[in-house]
Amino acid sequence: MPYTLYITPVSVPAKTFPNDQNALPPQAPDLSPNPLLEDWTACGGVPPFDRISAEHFTPAYARALAEHKAEIAAIVGEPAPPTFANTIVALELSGRLLDRVGNAFHLLAGAHSNDALLEIERDMAPQIARHWNKIRTDAVLFRRIDHLMRDAERLGLDAEQKRVIERYHTDFRRAGAGLDAAAKKRLAEIIERLAALGTAFSQNVLADEKAFVLPLDGEAELSGLPDSVRETLRSHERDLDGYAVTLSRSTVEPFLQFSDRRDLREKAFRGFVMRGDNGGPTDNKAIIAEMVRLRAERAQLLGYRDFGHYRLDDAMAKTPGAVRNLLDTVWAPARASALADRDAMQALVREEGGNFKLEPWDWRYYVEKLRQRVCNFDEADIKPYLSLDRMIEAAFYTAERLFGLQFRPEPGVPVWHPDVRVWRVSDGEGKEIGLFFGDYFARGSKRSGAWMTALRDQQKLAGYTPLTANVCNFAKAPGGEPTLLSFEDARTLFHEFGHALHGLLSSVTYPTISGTNVAIDFVELPSQLYEHWLQQPEMLRRFALHYQTGAVMPEELLQRLVAARNFNKGFVTLEYIASASADLDLHSLPRSKDGDQVLDPNAFEAQSLARIGMPDEIVMRHRLPHFAHIFAGGGYAAGYYSYMWSEVLDADAFAAFEEAGDIFDPAMAKRLRQSIYAAGDLQEPADAYKAFRGRLPSADALLRKRGFVVQDLAVN
Repeated sequence: MPYTLYITPVSVPAKTFPNDQNALPPQAPDLSPNPLLEDWTACGGVPPFDRISAEHFTPAYARALAEHKAEIAAIVGEPAPPTFANTIVALELSGRLLDRVGNAFHLLAGAHSNDALLEIERDMAPQIARHWNKIRTDAVLFRRIDHLMRDAERLGLDAEQKRVIERYHTDFRRAGAGLDAAAKKRLAEIIERLAALGTAFSQNVLADEKAFVLPLDGEAELSGLPDSVRETLRSHERDLDGYAVTLSRSTVEPFLQFSDRRDLREKAFRGFVMRGDNGGPTDNKAIIAEMVRLRAERAQLLGYRDFGHYRLDDAMAKTPGAVRNLLDTVWAPARASALADRDAMQALVREEGGNFKLEPWDWRYYVEKLRQRVCNFDEADIKPYLSLDRMIEAAFYTAERLFGLQFRPEPGVPVWHPDVRVWRVSDGEGKEIGLFFGDYFARGSKRSGAWMTALRDQQKLAGYTPLTANVCNFAKAPGGEPTLLSFEDARTLFHEFGHALHGLLSSVTYPTISGTNVAIDFVELPSQLYEHWLQQPEMLRRFALHYQTGAVMPEELLQRLVAARNFNKGFVTLEYIASASADLDLHSLPRSKDGDQVLDPNAFEAQSLARIGMPDEIVMRHRLPHFAHIFAGGGYAAGYYSYMWSEVLDADAFAAFEEAGDIFDPAMAKRLRQSIYAAGDLQEPADAYKAFRGRLPSADALLRKRGFVVQDLAVN
């Protein structure tokens, strides 16, 4: 599955260089009124991207922060006793300008950045952290919220209002609102420092990515690469002649999969896994050590044993022990599967006359040979049937069949880059749901990866419909040719669109519990569940059409594709669990005391891998020095396990449709929409899942989905 960020708490923009032809050009100062401070009603709430430049953000942030401070001061100074209206509703309606400015900035900083935006990000990250920390630790404000929490049952509130109060109370308590003055002061220092470190971490990784280029000179260095991969290497976004490997995953992995040149595979692999670990100004090891220490101190200040316990206390899993139970259960059969594949590949090496031990840079190359032998399946055979436009159409068709949604192109909406497409989303009766933005192609001004983000969250309180975006990094075909996707790319598209639907279908009153604002180990359920529909034969027969002839994928090829879905799943599972385990191990460390040895991230990583018995031939999906999920803003710190936790849910949830005998069963789809996609954080995740399925799942469905031996493990 595509393990991707769904949203960026601290944006991770791409650094631009003088030869980057796609970077935003320098702009002369705009002396006209600041477009970030205008009323965007005429644009449907969409920022006027065609008139926004970097210099607009600093004054807009200053104005937005000042307005929000004044709004909060009015709530704190309210002389009347606290009520839901004068405290919670007032909080929910506050900071709207700050949301608008921040959402526009984070989107640009991640999807179409420049050096000026990078500088603003470095400057603003600690300021924003300081602003929110001051609000969430305000003692007077917390007393008002606490009063409402204690009186909630006597106030005649509905279930949604009670849930919003509970979420505010939990957020303020976990932010340190109940601490004494000295502890609050130290906590504020920690939070500001973490924000600055997270920004530095992400920009270091991206600088390393930009600095690496592996040119391929002549046919000898292109040996083994199919035409589709060659086109990817030729259509990179930098101003380079000929073919070259860069460090985006969508470039490196196909090269490792097909290149006959073992020496070049090793160079590309080492460049990829050493991001953030090359010494010098972009090395992230010292940043990691400081962030881990500060997080542990933060957890201790808040009364938790370590950061892992702090983080999981407000998640579906609740404890690190529950997470380890799941990871350990899946690890054993996955490791056995991976070792069997390793031995088969080592035999292939010997069969070809090779006199070397299989290394990590060999795995994808020899597993592709093994796949062709065992499954009679070549990944290159299916790519002509997976054009980007057809896969977008397939994602929309699925949403129409499940939820009755319609998607109409809206070319006149302001966008941040000419490649961005916009669709107006409505229900079957023509009622507008929101706008969906698709930004699919890689470019030098965009950070790597794929994610969903929002320009505006849904809420009935202010009457907002959602403005939701998917940002991906597919290699754009040259010369106006159709862009072709790998099957993994197509799954990424469905995955991120599942997140987008979670935002688009949200139907709640209050923004605090809107859309994807749910527990970290529940938020991946809508996205990972949506992937299942892509993999169904009836969907492939309808949308997997040859980009030149329009011919349906041959049935024999389709069946081989379906049969090969679980091939190499041991490897995929181990590289993921290794990262999730290292994340949890790292954030289970207690607070270090003065004089303790400074953490060595590389030594710690090696110890963590040794503990679980990681095969030498496989590396973590994300090594610690470039593990952006947990260090670039910390959105998944002590929470990277959540993809697998959610996969237990998504495998069981799709089984409900299979049991109904129809993957578009209307009754199931209605319950899915009401309980999961539309419900936001209206109730605890376990209760939301039971409202859909009638019970909690076990890991059986996940193990069956991945082709492993079934064991019994309840998620509770």
